[in-house]
Amino acid sequence: MSGTPTRAALIVNTHSRTGASAFTMARRKLTELGVPLESTYPLEDPARLVETVNAAVDDGSDLVILGGGDGSVSSVVDVLAHREVPLGLLPLGTANDFARTLHIPTDLSEACRIIASGTVVDIDLGLCGNNYYVNRASAGIGEKVAHAMSPVLKKRLGTLAYPVATVRAIAEHRPFSARLTFPDGDHPPQEFPRLLQVSVANGRYYGGGQLPAHDAGIDDNTLDVSVLEHGPLRELVTVARNLKNGYPDNHHAEHYRTARVRVETDPSLRINVDGEVVATTPQEFSVARNALHVLVPSTWVDGV
Repeated sequence: MSGTPTRAALIVNTHSRTGASAFTMARRKLTELGVPLESTYPLEDPARLVETVNAAVDDGSDLVILGGGDGSVSSVVDVLAHREVPLGLLPLGTANDFARTLHIPTDLSEACRIIASGTVVDIDLGLCGNNYYVNRASAGIGEKVAHAMSPVLKKRLGTLAYPVATVRAIAEHRPFSARLTFPDGDHPPQEFPRLLQVSVANGRYYGGGQLPAHDAGIDDNTLDVSVLEHGPLRELVTVARNLKNGYPDNHHAEHYRTARVRVETDPSLRINVDGEVVATTPQEFSVARNALHVLVPSTWVDGV
């Protein structure tokens, strides 16, 4: 990689799905590969991730190696956004959609090799107000799915926990109305009287490998806005299944591509950002262009 690091910090969320067993192995493997580990942090409390990453950067670390899932990544990109310190990722979560977008394998040894010999690229981040995110923000069933995704369900079912939680959320959902406006004028305002969900995706994947659009990317300076209208349960479950192939051509679903969108809902709804509830509607979403430096395989091109 260009700009070879001299002081790397290894920070592992040992509370993530495979974090507890991965920390020792990752430290050993990275050392064998010549990665200059200046400091290592096995964290049992994920609430300390942000302060630990911030302290490592302030202490002079020129590479942050993070072991965790999508929620861990999303929580620390606010610290790393628009800074010169790149992120190296060890995917240890349930879905690992950010790693999937960047072609980073879940095999720990292979992920360590990418950190040792990969390429630093710049990628876009999404912004929900002032909160940076990597994959997707959503209001509606997305927030209920996050609530249904208990640690027990994720450990038992892995990525299958997402469709199970989605079906549960759909069955319990009450429709809401929404208005979408586009500050750049690239789409007319849109009104929806009965919705299941509004989502605003930055990355290529979310929810265990679902696609916001078949050609979605994480480095295209746009967001993929998807609207799912309420309908009969059987039809909605079919739509949810088809999300693996990109947002389906269905009368219950609509898609918009834009750099900025404002979402207003009635009633006001909580917003799920990469698995964590961090905001409420109304809210404006935008793209932070080339905001994050990240290590990827040398074969990765444009995130597709």
